[in-house]
Amino acid sequence: MSARKAIALVTSDFTELPYPHRATRPDGPLAWAGYDGARAAATERTGESESVICGTATVAGRPAVLVSFEFRYLGGSLGQRTGDRLEAAYAAAREHRIPLVSLVATGGSRMQEGMVALRQLQRVAAQSALNRAAGLPQLAVVRDPTTGGGWATLGAGADVVLALPGAQVGFAGSRVRPPDADPAAYSAEGQFAAGAVDAVVAPERLSACLGHWLRLLTTPAAGAPEPPRALGDAVPPATGWDAVHRARSPERPRAEAYLDAYFDSREQISGDRCGGTDDGMLCGVGLRAGRAIAYAAQTGTPTRPAGYRTAARLLRLADRLSLPVLTLIDTPGAAHDAAAERAGAGAAIADVFAAVAAARVPLTSLVVGEGGSGGALALAAPANTWATPDSYFSVIAPEAAASILKRPPEEVPALAGELRLRPQDLVDLGVVRGIVPT
Repeated sequence: MSARKAIALVTSDFTELPYPHRATRPDGPLAWAGYDGARAAATERTGESESVICGTATVAGRPAVLVSFEFRYLGGSLGQRTGDRLEAAYAAAREHRIPLVSLVATGGSRMQEGMVALRQLQRVAAQSALNRAAGLPQLAVVRDPTTGGGWATLGAGADVVLALPGAQVGFAGSRVRPPDADPAAYSAEGQFAAGAVDAVVAPERLSACLGHWLRLLTTPAAGAPEPPRALGDAVPPATGWDAVHRARSPERPRAEAYLDAYFDSREQISGDRCGGTDDGMLCGVGLRAGRAIAYAAQTGTPTRPAGYRTAARLLRLADRLSLPVLTLIDTPGAAHDAAAERAGAGAAIADVFAAVAAARVPLTSLVVGEGGSGGALALAAPANTWATPDSYFSVIAPEAAASILKRPPEEVPALAGELRLRPQDLVDLGVVRGIVPT
């Protein structure tokens, strides 16, 4: 797919930017024999004068700066003039206060320019940092192939990363991988499974998906989100043990039901960017009454380190883009098996506590099921947490409390009452603001 065909997938309204002029010595900065001839042949083959084209566009009605790589031009590689164009694209996004969307297909840095080419990655990173500081979203669509420094900057460094099905995606290109490397690890689907890509999107859906994301990331709601209405039992529990049983009931509404009822539409991010995903933590951005709210929602399972890292990623993205945040709390507690400990459970939970504490945007939290210890509290807004009638929130599960206090199993129900974990107890204690109605 050429650079211009990739652009045509997402827009019919593209205006190319003026490109900076750079005087270069014959055969480039290294005087690499035949380099000028290779560039001339690439231009004749592609009709392009560099490996990237940049311009402004509207994608599904939303304005953006588009960057599209031409892989047939020297493998879509980054050289000095590529860096000039990318720098101009980032600057245009800041000037117009609009997002930047990269349609990436590259083999990495241009060997014929040596370290001069490799240093373009630093230029891209610096420009990306400026756009982040300006509160401007960056999205990437990784095409086939996306490898090397292009993946490690414009691709993996974007706020939201989409991939075309079957694309080769990875830091190592096909000719420099270990001979016994699993090819699935270097695919769009493999990177999605590993938490490095948010979604694999079919070409025919790409324009609508990108347009939806652009709307979500640029139309923040004002003020703290209102808590969702309760979807389950409307009557608070009579005893603490009753509260525990109701919260653990398989018939109780879960996060998906609450998100579907609350948002008109939504998109999900996936993965912690550290090699992990957790189906027990749903994170993304949704539209409610035409305005965008970010969300992080536990699904009722023990939350794994990858889930907490994904939530921290979502919280920091929302804070940078001024998106208010809704969190749904529902976990018996953080996963504490050996695999979770090796994956850094403590550090991952600490990161969420820090992201919540540092957030400048308003947060609203709703306990919709089990609120088990610090693994649940990490997601709670300190002054704006609510509870449903069929939930509980406790310093520890009653069974674990009995074990620690060396009480017999028959005392667990009474201990649940002593812990004062019912929704109405939480209101009395000042832990939650109120019980939401149905």
